[in-house]
Amino acid sequence: MDKIDLLIIVTVISLFISLFLAFFLLTVKTKYRTSNTLFAVFLIITAVDTSEPLFSLLSDGPSNLGMLRNTLAFLQIPVFYLYVLSVCYSDFKFKLKYIIHLLPFLLANAVLLPRFYTVDLASKINFIIHRQSMIELQFNHVLFHIQIVIYLIAVFRVLKKAKKLYLENYAGANINSYHWLFQFTVVLTVLYLIVVFKNIFKFSDYSYISEWIKIGILVFQLFIVCWYLFKALNNPGLFRNIDSKLKLASDMVSEEKKSDPETISKEQNSAELLKLKKYMMEEKPFLDPSLTIQHISNGIEIPTRELSVLINHQLGQHFYDFVNTYRIENAMAILKDVTKSKVTVLEILYEVGFNSKSSFNTAFKKHTGYTPTEYRKIL
Repeated sequence: MDKIDLLIIVTVISLFISLFLAFFLLTVKTKYRTSNTLFAVFLIITAVDTSEPLFSLLSDGPSNLGMLRNTLAFLQIPVFYLYVLSVCYSDFKFKLKYIIHLLPFLLANAVLLPRFYTVDLASKINFIIHRQSMIELQFNHVLFHIQIVIYLIAVFRVLKKAKKLYLENYAGANINSYHWLFQFTVVLTVLYLIVVFKNIFKFSDYSYISEWIKIGILVFQLFIVCWYLFKALNNPGLFRNIDSKLKLASDMVSEEKKSDPETISKEQNSAELLKLKKYMMEEKPFLDPSLTIQHISNGIEIPTRELSVLINHQLGQHFYDFVNTYRIENAMAILKDVTKSKVTVLEILYEVGFNSKSSFNTAFKKHTGYTPTEYRKIL
């Protein structure tokens, strides 16, 4: 089997899986339709981008449609960025300002108008033959790579902020979802770096190396898409936790210092801390696995903003760790109780407010230095 046949086979498999998954995401009934639609669009654009070997077989020569297909790659990473926003923030909605993400795509096509889109077939053929020296294609490749860098940085910034907001305002187990979305973005970054490497050879005297790398990219791309979809479909409740209007505690502290440095006295902080700790010990709100800072705010009648600053800034803990401390202390008490020696670790983690064994084990070891099983054995 030669290189061309292998490329066609891999392309067909890639197209089938990507389009099948996209069709599933667009038709499945779910309340997360916006996120599913965005990821489906991402898959479709990816499929169109990787269909070049098939498109070349079916076309008689360069065409406007073929060039437009090439430039659709400029929409891929912006759509992924919007997808990340939609899964991180529960109140995500399409806004008119998002049209700005079309600019690289429109610019890439605009520069091709004079010497490709508006000329005859002979001129198009000449343009492709001399593509290595065509300033328009060189410009578009530089623009594409700059776009990748900017958007990947933006995605990592969104994930970093969303994770901080989650830790400061929520105490559920869904923090793990950010970890693997981060992992997926890292893998996607590696894929784009390989694409850059491929493009270097594409415009050199070793263009055949670019074709072999293209086959590797198709296989790698299939793997990461299937891996991500497997994760997402097996964990449909992940993400979609954060209200984008929430502010980080550090930002709120800075705002208060600018407006009124003496807004809250040390005595008031001490009184509120005592009230908070008393509420946690007596009411045990941490037993609720979906506990949020808003719930506690309502319970002790302290504004959410003040409570967030109190926990995250004054205590120096994320709300997530603050709540888990009480859960772990409660779990330790159960593990020490000889009358409950037959209660399993799984039963304990659900009883104290966790809903994930991995998050329970991680929090317990962070707090005690031991896993729950090890801790029970040393008692």
